[in-house]
Amino acid sequence: MYFTITPSFADGSGTSSSPFSVNQGIANQGSTGSVEGYIVGKPVSTSSVTTSDFSDDYAIAIADQVNETNVNEMLFVQVPSTFRNDFGLQSNPSLLGEAVVVSGSLTDYFAHTGVKSVSDMELSDGEGRGDPNDPGDGEPSPYDDTYYSSAVGKTGSALKSELHLIIDDHNELTYSEVWDALRVTDEDPANPNNVLLLYSGRSQSKYENGGNVDDWNREHVWAKSHGDFGTSMGPGTDIHHLRPTDVTVNSSRGNLDFDNGGSPQSEAPGNYYDSDSWEPRDSVKGDVARMIFYMAVRYEGDSGEVDLEVNNLVNNGSSPYIGKVSVLKAWNEMDPVDSFEENRNNVIYNQYQHNRNPFIDHPEWVEAIW
Repeated sequence: MYFTITPSFADGSGTSSSPFSVNQGIANQGSTGSVEGYIVGKPVSTSSVTTSDFSDDYAIAIADQVNETNVNEMLFVQVPSTFRNDFGLQSNPSLLGEAVVVSGSLTDYFAHTGVKSVSDMELSDGEGRGDPNDPGDGEPSPYDDTYYSSAVGKTGSALKSELHLIIDDHNELTYSEVWDALRVTDEDPANPNNVLLLYSGRSQSKYENGGNVDDWNREHVWAKSHGDFGTSMGPGTDIHHLRPTDVTVNSSRGNLDFDNGGSPQSEAPGNYYDSDSWEPRDSVKGDVARMIFYMAVRYEGDSGEVDLEVNNLVNNGSSPYIGKVSVLKAWNEMDPVDSFEENRNNVIYNQYQHNRNPFIDHPEWVEAIW
């Protein structure tokens, strides 16, 4: 008789040198630690994992057994931008079946037992410890030694204040210059003649802009009435939060705060709204959140500028506040930074304003501040 022995992992203490098994990681949700498991696929929903045709590098599923198919025996791991080139399955499909040690917060991801806020990932020898030849070190951002050097290591109000100093005093555009800038920052990667519209996701000619039905116009993601800054240079023309949107959809959003729920917006599937809030489609929820958090750090009331802050309310009206911060924080986690967002940040930094959105480079700083 012949049979196959399927390897699995022994229990550990949760340290990098003695990581939890996946079974322990499931049992210890709500804590932090290191977990070792085999990469068995990529989560695509709460109850589904794919093992081929990987669409992105944002997540992996790990299990104690290399041929595991029961999602209840897996941890879903959110892969931050730092590790996507090395551990994302779209870029590295050959990693399927390899052992890995993941360190981070043992908490739900995709509404499933998982690991988030990952601080380290290492290929493993499969014996309860990381590969000593692949320490998994590296800077979380290529700008940490230069642009963010004075902020790294700080938290709370100290981090917020330091980031403000770093991104303050950017090169300001006029409102008319914003048109041409958005044609570059929001260019459709699949069609250089078009831009991608934020809420609808529609690809549209760069020059079909204006105020007519089905044109695209300049959406202030931080609604310009929240603080009454209009289209003045500074917050009114800051392209870190100005995006191309369909005229009608922009009108529907108006100056609504952000929250979950409402009725569907017929021209922008996946977007919902009611009398006091707007919910964008899932694939840009994190983009919206990170733009809002940028504005709350960039504009602190100095140099005659408005002081913008997030709160946990809706119906903020003309006050310099936008909510709900609890929802925006959740969106930041559920929709990780993607290549479009990273490229946009780089273009704004290199070609236009010469400042960066720190929450695209470090989405974990949202939790560190708020």
